[in-house]
Amino acid sequence: MKLLSLISVFLFCSLTAQKISALDSLKLKEAKDLLADDYGNLYIYKNKDFSFTKYDSLGKQMGKIMFTVPFKIQSAQNPLSIPFFSENAQELKFFDQNLNEIQKVDFRQKFGFIKLAYAEDLQQLWLLDESSKRLIQYNFRNDTTINSYPFDMNFDEMVDLLVFENKVYILTKKHFRVFTFKFEKIFEAEFQKGKRFRRENDVILVITDNSIVRYVPEKGLIPVFEDEAAQIVDKNTLSYFEVRANKLYLYSLEEIKKKVQEQLNSQEEGKQNPEDLPKAKIEKIMDEIKALGF
Repeated sequence: MKLLSLISVFLFCSLTAQKISALDSLKLKEAKDLLADDYGNLYIYKNKDFSFTKYDSLGKQMGKIMFTVPFKIQSAQNPLSIPFFSENAQELKFFDQNLNEIQKVDFRQKFGFIKLAYAEDLQQLWLLDESSKRLIQYNFRNDTTINSYPFDMNFDEMVDLLVFENKVYILTKKHFRVFTFKFEKIFEAEFQKGKRFRRENDVILVITDNSIVRYVPEKGLIPVFEDEAAQIVDKNTLSYFEVRANKLYLYSLEEIKKKVQEQLNSQEEGKQNPEDLPKAKIEKIMDEIKALGF
């Protein structure tokens, strides 16, 4: 708990954000979600008109999609193939870097009712079929069902799905859960306002409206970025992003690391905290911070 308090203080009291002025407040107004890829491009989704717009780092519009039904964007980490799933339309679409449709998978003829879909790669999908209460591994390139596992739980509350290294991660309106393929529960925690998962190599993150939380098997859910005043948050491999008061701010990961080290060094010298921390304690905290992904 003391570590989490330290992280919270370092990130959100000591760190000065860099305001990104390229995207003005008009473009951010009524945005439901914002995503960032690793090339610095930004994507804004507005559920008022079901639009999805791509901007480069200078704020220039690079493409736009206008949907007729709501779509859930899985991730923009790979801008060459961005997956969108629509529960209403019962289909998953992939779009390229110019937001041109490159692939469509229609579930209506082959499955019952797909509640959630997770694109593992460019040929395999994981599907939660509400009709059959099953988790399905499906190769959409050759239209083949590879595996099917019983998954008897309440589908109404489900928000997002992720499958990685033989574990199934389920985000609901009230919980975060991890299962095996045999539907054995590995981990469960109460969790609200979760929007979607993000995986970075073997790191599992959950994006909420105003925070980013990491799942650490030995420790549970650990906040790594949080701002109660934020409307939207996201990250790429270099930075954290947040929309606050219809303005976009960026926090560099390298700057965060630098500030954390400066704060710990200051505490060691007794400049900001009258209770000196032993060197061994500081090193232990730094190791734990690195383990959290900073």
